[in-house]
Amino acid sequence: MPTPPSSAASARPLSAWLAGRSDWAGYARMAERLAGEAALPGGRHPTLVVFELEPCITIGRLGSRADVLMADEELEARQLPLRFTGRGGGAVAHGPGQVCVALFASLADLGLGPCDVGPCLERFEQGLAASLRTLKAGPIRHAGSSGIFGRTGLLAAVGLAVRRGVVAHGAFMNVCPALDMHQRVVSSRRIKADGAAAAVTMGSVEADIQRRVRMQDARTAVVEQLADAFGFEQTHIQSGFPVARVAASPTVPGTISRVG
Repeated sequence: MPTPPSSAASARPLSAWLAGRSDWAGYARMAERLAGEAALPGGRHPTLVVFELEPCITIGRLGSRADVLMADEELEARQLPLRFTGRGGGAVAHGPGQVCVALFASLADLGLGPCDVGPCLERFEQGLAASLRTLKAGPIRHAGSSGIFGRTGLLAAVGLAVRRGVVAHGAFMNVCPALDMHQRVVSSRRIKADGAAAAVTMGSVEADIQRRVRMQDARTAVVEQLADAFGFEQTHIQSGFPVARVAASPTVPGTISRVG
């Protein structure tokens, strides 16, 4: 079991931003800056950004192109760009109805030691599971598997990354998306009782509980439960993005900088 949050976590407030929609390139540039500022001594307060990504598919360090069960021609027809990134986790489809969660903070500001990557992930997933319980979904956490599962599949895919003592990125929670695209992307693999790995696609909270769920309720639950999981005594909630997202130059190739 992880140690309880220390007073270091509550010494600085959590800055939570309820943001709008971003493309992946704009988010990646913002993430690079926030992670850099969080790494500075006395730098940026722990920052949580809750937002929505424009339709795309991202592939983290544990994923591969083989996890996307669509040919390049279909991806082009659907206008679904593939983006490889340094976040944790596997392949995830993004679009309307999904809550994206990104945390930027030093491990010290989260009340953790410099090597406490495991406890950090544990608290993060505890917060996600508590958020799903608030929405009346029955979350399941499988030993040896990343993410929070439900009856219809993976409800929250975790893509947290820790580099040089700084946490970046976070998770993607499916609240009420159209599931056809998500069922064509393998986002995790669950270890079964016989030791075999089973491919898992994403479901949704609405599909699990069979009733409507408001996106604003999901965003509120995520902020409240993650703040509680890390022991923050103060949470400052603001709207918009914490930094301006500058549009990419058309002459710059669409590569993704690896944060994490």
